[in-house]
Amino acid sequence: MSTLVVCLDRSDGIARAADASPPVVGWDAVRSLVIDVGLADPEDSSVNCLLETLRVARDLQEDGEEPTVALVTGGPDAVGAGRSIAAQIEAIRDAHAVDSAIIVTDSAEDERFVPVIESRLSVDSVDRVVVRQARDIESTYYLLKQFLGDEELRQTTLVPLGLALIVFPILLATMGPVVAVASLTAVFGLFLLYKGLGVDVYVSTVPAGVRDALYSGQVSVVTYVVGAGLALIGVFAGLLGVSGLESQEGVFEPAMRFVFDSVPWLAMAALAASTGRLLDEAIHDEPLPTAALNLPFGVIALGLIVRGFAAYFLQRSGVIDHSAVPPVDVGVVSVEAFVLSPLQRLAVFVVAGVVVSLVGVRAAARFAGAPEPAEATD
Repeated sequence: MSTLVVCLDRSDGIARAADASPPVVGWDAVRSLVIDVGLADPEDSSVNCLLETLRVARDLQEDGEEPTVALVTGGPDAVGAGRSIAAQIEAIRDAHAVDSAIIVTDSAEDERFVPVIESRLSVDSVDRVVVRQARDIESTYYLLKQFLGDEELRQTTLVPLGLALIVFPILLATMGPVVAVASLTAVFGLFLLYKGLGVDVYVSTVPAGVRDALYSGQVSVVTYVVGAGLALIGVFAGLLGVSGLESQEGVFEPAMRFVFDSVPWLAMAALAASTGRLLDEAIHDEPLPTAALNLPFGVIALGLIVRGFAAYFLQRSGVIDHSAVPPVDVGVVSVEAFVLSPLQRLAVFVVAGVVVSLVGVRAAARFAGAPEPAEATD
């Protein structure tokens, strides 16, 4: 038994150029085809395919094997070509007692018929010949072919591109070129951020996580819904605050107004979500992690500090009134009413946030489950 080194020509161009009857078997017969085909068409890549077939067979001979060199060809149509190649392979297999094959091709079209040979012989390798002058074009073709064969790449690239090509003419005809280009650019930017930040991976895991949370009876499912509702209220309150401004020139002042009105609600939303997570940890009768205990305090502290900075800028701009402290009478101690300056108001919020944060750290250190001490060993 030996190895068959076969040059696969789907279009039957080599045999017709050399006026030969396929299959062509033997070192000398294939070598003479190189001259005939080269003289008939020097630019034909089949010459390189035949030479590569001879080179592979020579390398096998140097390794001590006795390979069989052959050329098999197809025909003008796919069905006829496949049957012709199958019949020629079977004839070579019966006449020369080959048990494996090394296939040499020069195009992707020829590689479509590799399974025909694999069904008759064991294929050890497929050697594709690429002419050096056409390497870039050929490589681009194979990369495009591989890209189109990848289902995930098609869905993430071709589908958005196709939708953009459909929507763009509609926007162009109805809203003008400026709006069409701006809308398309914004959508592509959001898509790139969506893929680049891995949002699609996170979104794909959300349904399974929600289903598991519902089946396991986690409190955080309810608190997450409450948090989402509070966050929507915060956004709505911020938009109302911005719409109530007498002068909306610029961006900084409306942004600070939005932050000032929405931060309390957003902080409550984060507090509700973090509290639900903390309750889930407590229900499991396991040591509470430090992060889960410290998160509610951190949310409150962050909300106080952010609101304090927003109030400072708005108070300096005259958008909100100065904060007045009412008179306080506690026993013999009496404090008269006074007005906080913007800097004093900011200091109060910052100090309150730091105090809340320190309380959270202290509480987390006190109530977090500590690992049990290791048993003493002799």
